[in-house]
Amino acid sequence: MESYDSYKMFRFFRRKFKISDPGPPPDVREAFRQYAEGGDHMSADQLLNFLVGHQEEWCSAADAEAILQKVLHGRDCRREAKITLEDFFYFLFQDDLNGPINVQVHHDMTAPLQHYFIYTGHNSYLTGNQLSSDSSEIPIIRSLENGVRGIELDLWPNSGKDDVHVLHGRTLTTPLPLIKCLNCIKVHAFVASPYPVIITLEDHLTPELQAKVAKMVTQVFGDMLYYPESGCLEEFPSPEALKYKIILSTKPPKEYLISNNTSMDEENSLPMESEDEVLSDGDQDEDNNDVSRQKSGNVAEPEYRQLIGIHAGKAKKSLREALRSGIDKVNRLSLSEQRLEKAAESYGTDLVRFTQRNILRVFPKGTRVTSSNFRPIVGWRHGAQMVAFNMQGYGKSLWMMHGMFRSNGGCGFVKKPDLLMRKGPSNEVFDPRQPLPVKRILRVNVYMGEGWRLDFSHTHFDAYSPPDFYTKVQIIGVEADSANRRTKIIEDDWGPYWDEEFAFPLRVPELALLRIEVREHNVSEKDDFGGQTCLPVSELKPGIRAVPLYDKKGVKFKSVRLLMRFLFE
Repeated sequence: MESYDSYKMFRFFRRKFKISDPGPPPDVREAFRQYAEGGDHMSADQLLNFLVGHQEEWCSAADAEAILQKVLHGRDCRREAKITLEDFFYFLFQDDLNGPINVQVHHDMTAPLQHYFIYTGHNSYLTGNQLSSDSSEIPIIRSLENGVRGIELDLWPNSGKDDVHVLHGRTLTTPLPLIKCLNCIKVHAFVASPYPVIITLEDHLTPELQAKVAKMVTQVFGDMLYYPESGCLEEFPSPEALKYKIILSTKPPKEYLISNNTSMDEENSLPMESEDEVLSDGDQDEDNNDVSRQKSGNVAEPEYRQLIGIHAGKAKKSLREALRSGIDKVNRLSLSEQRLEKAAESYGTDLVRFTQRNILRVFPKGTRVTSSNFRPIVGWRHGAQMVAFNMQGYGKSLWMMHGMFRSNGGCGFVKKPDLLMRKGPSNEVFDPRQPLPVKRILRVNVYMGEGWRLDFSHTHFDAYSPPDFYTKVQIIGVEADSANRRTKIIEDDWGPYWDEEFAFPLRVPELALLRIEVREHNVSEKDDFGGQTCLPVSELKPGIRAVPLYDKKGVKFKSVRLLMRFLFE
């Protein structure tokens, strides 16, 4: 009996640690055969032909030679400068040598700011939920180091009314001195990107404290601070012209009376179009502050007004009229996610037309107390530049945000597609809901995956058997392009091999994201997470590529990746 039990345990051990080695997929073997010209080895010149002809890379003979040497060094090979099929397969599976997108800044950065999507945070100082979490400079630092270019700070008087704190007003979130936020922004602003950082201020301060803020930001940022000498921008500068600059954006101080029968929209004082919308982020308090300032005759120090680089606008008419008629000078408006969705449903082209000249910021609804997020694609396909996200609110929506801003070398500014900036002869603009013909077909082949045995414990997915992996492939974009596909389940294998192809007809590939997620199948429980990534379709490199996967928080796994092929028709 003991012998039989030992035998069973041995069988379980082998099954538990089973790792198949199917070798290179047929497409890899065929590519090697073709470019090695039937030989057993591939030279640097032949590798160059593969890179240019098959992968459509722009590279030189020196680039190919450098890759070949890295491959040989990585495999600890000390032989002549040629690679075998196994070396070639190894190269294709290295995302640092053969990744799916361009990792350099390559968009035109000389257009005005409104021509770009901007990586933007919401309540950037919060460590957790919107009601009781700590306020800290750590999330701000983390955001900046990840390439975020839009930082939001809520400014409130401290208990003594003689200093400025950052916190989420009317909640139990702990306060943080403003000076700490400013200092950490100065130090970390340009670690990940040289392009400008926009600080949006939710201002609930007295004129005296506004003057104190003006003094703080001037002393901390000095020449880094950008603001127009004329007091308000006639036209937005470009990200290139604003390199290494800090820009403040808020509603300029102004004394005005608010009638008792006028309800105000979120942070830009837009009249509400329905009575059931909820005020958020202390805007009613801000309006009340304005009333008290007007009654008391206090006027804000002019220095504070002058330091505002991007004015947050005020619309006196309905939202639709404001979008159609515009505002007096270049400005920024903010909408909640619900307001955006209503506007997109009823008059989406007005949003698109507005964002061709102005900046539109969209923020999460007030009921997202757990710091969850909304689908950002609705904002992007209507041209909204600053879709503001809770960067601590992990989930599929944040994965989309990460994916979009992997574009353009991760610099935090992504050039909007031309279709969002064009106007026709009759002033017509792009309509996301208009039926369009298929422009391109994207073919995606999921060959295989590896690395889970290195990044996960051997009992993470199943205590008694290897995992059963499958891959989900999804297109996110205009509604007509949305699609979901999945591979078959590969049972009991740490190194799954699928070799399945999916075709995605795309009408607006410029706004499409490719979302990829590996799951581990469970019969009786929810399928386990095995890694994810999101890639902008417009940035995809054709050919056979190594696609690194990320954990739920967006941190790249050390070893987990897929081998895939992308082909455009």
